[in-house]
Amino acid sequence: MQETESKEEMKVVLTKPLSLDSIDPYDQYKAPNMLQRVLSFFKNLPPVFNIPKSQLQCYGESAYCVSDDLLGKCNIGENSIERFKAVLAWNISTLRPLNFGVAPYNPILGETHHVSRGTLNVLIEQISHHPPVTALHAMDDKENIELLWCQHPVPKFYGTWVEVEVRGKRELKLLNREETYVMKSPNLLFKFFPPGVEWGGSDRLRCLETGLTAELTYGGRSFLGLRGTPRSIKGKIFNSYSNEPLFEINGQWDKSVTLKDLNNGEVKVLYSAKEAISGLQTPIVKDPNGVWKSESAVVWSEVSQGIMNRDWGKAREAKKTIEENQRVLLAERNLNSETWVPKHFTVLYNKENGWDCSPIVKTVPPAPIVVPLNN
Repeated sequence: MQETESKEEMKVVLTKPLSLDSIDPYDQYKAPNMLQRVLSFFKNLPPVFNIPKSQLQCYGESAYCVSDDLLGKCNIGENSIERFKAVLAWNISTLRPLNFGVAPYNPILGETHHVSRGTLNVLIEQISHHPPVTALHAMDDKENIELLWCQHPVPKFYGTWVEVEVRGKRELKLLNREETYVMKSPNLLFKFFPPGVEWGGSDRLRCLETGLTAELTYGGRSFLGLRGTPRSIKGKIFNSYSNEPLFEINGQWDKSVTLKDLNNGEVKVLYSAKEAISGLQTPIVKDPNGVWKSESAVVWSEVSQGIMNRDWGKAREAKKTIEENQRVLLAERNLNSETWVPKHFTVLYNKENGWDCSPIVKTVPPAPIVVPLNN
């Protein structure tokens, strides 16, 4: 944990990132009732059901918390196939182990998270609360790489399990190469019997300029937990213009993933989770006076402090204050017929394409919160 207070007594609380080091990184915060955990996707629950972290921070960590600089390696490939494989490896690294017992905070409207790691600067804003929509813009100034996400989770209840579809745009641009990679996220599956949470469903990654495409399927154990491989990933890479199959994908995203070259049968490791998402560093505050009041680590600081100290009364009151303030602000906007406008993104919505966003400023400035680079 890192705590810093500015001259305005603004507290910043940062916590250990979700990583491979522990399958249940916040095991000590497990909620006592699993059914209530699932219901937390439909309504707010007391802090006992939260990890000391906002969902914005979880989104950000998938981009900036990585031991091996997989994002920077996306530019290195001498040809389009090598670059595509590097982007695919980075895309897999955004998956992190999750805990069925607890969930991050639901971000408030206008909440932000601004963090830098090396030359990568990441800015996230909650651009809608009902429904929850999050926008992410990141720039690596050295590698000239840009990320743009606009994510909207949609939960569906199926009786014995809940599936959360993560809708929205996810783009990675290699600006020096003039290549844009579009991708989607697999779904989150919360199962009652046996209890657990895992990534499931399908994923697709495609380079618009080259036509190279990867189709992935994520799997886990069956309903009774008797069959299947936890955290499995299978798929293929092919050229969507010619339909020529190029590689088979196989492995486990929390261990290793291999590629089999269909031309010569050679098998190589594409991704190692141990190298990518273990030993992750907790962000630190480099410039306390530069931290915005809308920063996740500020908004939820008292709640997080209460959770980590197991002072549930303090955490509950702090969370209640945040929620009541949001209701007051909403009532004031309704009374004055005002529409809330995001500060960092322009937002579009239509029934056919859903939510979309674009950054107002084309660059992301260095952040006052930084991730220490591994030695």
